[in-house]
Amino acid sequence: MQNSEALALTAVLLAAAGELTQRINDGVVARGFDARPAYGFAFTRLSAGGATATELAGHLGVTKQAASQLVDELVRKGYAERKAHPGDARARLVVLTERGWACTRAAEEAAADAVRPWVELLGESEVRALRDQLARIAPYGPIRPAW
Repeated sequence: MQNSEALALTAVLLAAAGELTQRINDGVVARGFDARPAYGFAFTRLSAGGATATELAGHLGVTKQAASQLVDELVRKGYAERKAHPGDARARLVVLTERGWACTRAAEEAAADAVRPWVELLGESEVRALRDQLARIAPYGPIRPAW
């Protein structure tokens, strides 16, 4: 593959990721949630049993201070809460509240809406094949923003 072809491939993948992120966030907001894209990236980590601010920072690729500010915002808006960490008395575990889980379900619905035009354009089998091929390239994530 030529350098220009590789650059074109990366450009369309990044454009698709950016468009999906925006369309999903717009769908979440349309469903009544005061959210921004960073919330969804945090929710992917918090939905797996919670996380400390330090763990969330590592997942998001940001400083601990930035993650702490995001956690403060999520707590203030009712999407998450801090609880005692079961394995470390010094740490606080951040977990999703029912409102956070409801926002996550809204994001799932918005994601389905976001890929529907792809299915209409390419067909369901091609979209599944695309998903499977991309999963071979990046099987484990993490799902986080490209700051």
